[in-house]
Amino acid sequence: ACEAGMEAVAEGPGDKVADGAAKGTASIKSKFLTTKEKFHEFLDSKTQDSKEGKVSDNDVPNETAETSAEEPEAKKLKLDPEENNKSRKPDGKRVRGQNKSRPHMKPTTYDDKQLCLSVIQENKKCFYGEKCKFFHDVAEYMANKPADVGERCYIYDTFGKCQYSLSCRFAKAHTSPDLKNVVNEELVKAREGRTVVKNSLDKDLQNRLRKRSVSFKKSAEYLKTISKDNKEKTDVVIGFLLDKLQVSEEKQNLVKTVGPLTDADIVRLRPCEKKQVHLSCPSESEPRPFCGNLPFRRVCKRFGADITCGEMAMCTNLLQGQQSEWALLKRHETEDLFGVQVEGCFPDTMTRCAELINNNTEVDFVDINSGCPIDLVYKKGGGCGLMTRSRKFEQIVRGMNYVLDVPLTVKIRTGVQEKCSIAHKLIPEMKKWGVSMITLHGRSREQRYTKLADWDYINTCSKLASPIPLFGNGDILSYEDAMKARETGVSGIMIARGALIKPWIFTEIKERRDWDISSGERLDILRDFTNYGLEHWGSDTRGLEKTRNFLLEWLSFLCRYIPVGLLERVPQRINERPPYYMGRDYLESLMASQHVGDWVKISEMLLGPVPKNFNFLPKHKANAYK
Repeated sequence: ACEAGMEAVAEGPGDKVADGAAKGTASIKSKFLTTKEKFHEFLDSKTQDSKEGKVSDNDVPNETAETSAEEPEAKKLKLDPEENNKSRKPDGKRVRGQNKSRPHMKPTTYDDKQLCLSVIQENKKCFYGEKCKFFHDVAEYMANKPADVGERCYIYDTFGKCQYSLSCRFAKAHTSPDLKNVVNEELVKAREGRTVVKNSLDKDLQNRLRKRSVSFKKSAEYLKTISKDNKEKTDVVIGFLLDKLQVSEEKQNLVKTVGPLTDADIVRLRPCEKKQVHLSCPSESEPRPFCGNLPFRRVCKRFGADITCGEMAMCTNLLQGQQSEWALLKRHETEDLFGVQVEGCFPDTMTRCAELINNNTEVDFVDINSGCPIDLVYKKGGGCGLMTRSRKFEQIVRGMNYVLDVPLTVKIRTGVQEKCSIAHKLIPEMKKWGVSMITLHGRSREQRYTKLADWDYINTCSKLASPIPLFGNGDILSYEDAMKARETGVSGIMIARGALIKPWIFTEIKERRDWDISSGERLDILRDFTNYGLEHWGSDTRGLEKTRNFLLEWLSFLCRYIPVGLLERVPQRINERPPYYMGRDYLESLMASQHVGDWVKISEMLLGPVPKNFNFLPKHKANAYK
């Protein structure tokens, strides 16, 4: 469909792989291959053509044609030396690694002119009166409000009423000539009594958590048994140490030493070292993956995912009633088998957190994430750190099992060190502790995502886990990968990165085929995600920009997908990076771009132009957009 783009493709015989393909690079038919320079030149020229109205209907889908004319000026070519220098340090070295301390944009950054909530809710008195900083004059607000993004409001079409009223960025769809919010009574009545999203944190529980007035009776019962056991063991240890100390003091009186450390000095230090074990876990914020959110899980359910699980939540933050952490526990009505994942490093907080979840949410299982490799978590003894602290691990599992009415599952890795797997030693112990299911990622903490997942080791562990079900995880990107994984004897498979790269993988597995999905179908998936995001985060400016932020995070994974029709060898492997190639139409080429500026263009097709002060800082430092 993009003949101009085909002219920029490297020469070669029809369906053969280009000679000298780099190791670790996906095999693409040579007629689609191109260079970095020609790839970005083509995309930028098409952007300029779309501004001038020269793009044909085959190049850009009809639904995006309107927003194309509103796109900001095209960015300079990526090959411009000045542009390249922006992603380099002053010493000339290229910026690499991750942005571990990314700044969080304030909710009001893109929406400094807001309509007062009392006006949105209608007939409600403003609590702040004359001191209120927000608009009360509807006409004045409408004059300052950013232009609407589209003609139809997904929330109004679905529920019959948009709670964001005039502040909605699609307000034309439900605003009367006298600037009143229109309500579709039939739709509202049809959906009356339905709870679309469950597990929200109510204000009463939040206040009680902040005042520490929530009762944890079952947790207290279990923790008493731990303290009793610890006291008996401590008495034995203290008696032994006192004897040692008495002997060392006698030796010190007989022999006075100066300079080098003696055995007597070493014995005296041991009691002090033991005290460090009793340090409590400090409160901390947990870096989230940004992709396992509720709108994304809805997309996965639509394509056939059987089980969904929320993002990892910190137990200490849940116990403190933090709204942002409780948002990770929310469950949509379409998620028929849903679990929450928690992380912690001490039995008391984890047990209380489990009781809190058990009494105040609707979940089908609770998962302990003892496979998280992040330094911030690991160094506190959580995540992968639990695998090396088997005593604490056992107390956590037994305690959570004691207070939960639903199954308790555990996610682990092969181990901490690359060449020292310990999962096979832990699994028989977990069976005794009462774990209902185990998920094993076939890599160690040190490996992260380097090298392939060890499915032979997963197979060995699945036999040790029997009769407890063990799910395998790692490198699943096609139905062939899934079939090979099932041959190992695992009870099921968990898909993470594979679902982020191609969420339709669940359909491929169930139908046992490779789906050559078109660019238009992929854009429809993104449109569904943005609609779900607007429903979840809001259709006002604040919610719209939050949806855009999550969309851009997801696009950093989606760009790794290579269409089946372009591959020389099917299927694509998850560890193979895509070379520069031209798609079968402009949109397919745009979706293949790994430049953040092109991801922003895709977001503008769905959510309108970005604000003037917009900037996006992705996880990888070299991809910043300002």
